[in-house]
Amino acid sequence: MSIQRFEGNGRMSKAVVFNNTIYLCGQTCGEGDIKEQTAGVLAKVEELLNQYGSDKKNILSITVYVKDMKDFADMNSVYDEWIVDGHEPARACVEAKMAREQLLVEMSVVAAVK
Repeated sequence: MSIQRFEGNGRMSKAVVFNNTIYLCGQTCGEGDIKEQTAGVLAKVEELLNQYGSDKKNILSITVYVKDMKDFADMNSVYDEWIVDGHEPARACVEAKMAREQLLVEMSVVAAVK
């Protein structure tokens, strides 16, 4: 079994595939309010999953980091529209200090290969 690492930058890889599982690094979008950033993050997640052999129906788990829990409901309003009924992943959501001031949400995703 080999580990495949994609788009490494010396610190991390955007995606790692091992044993028919895809691990995405934390995805962010630094533009707009929480709803716009959530939509941007989910678009990046979907693009990476498609690029490396999966899709949003095969997501196993998502960890959501929000800068402030006051944004929880607005983040969920976008997230809930994006998730496919019957294919909801396991999920955790925590409040966290972000790496850059403008970031409001970050998501880390694990998915099965199609």
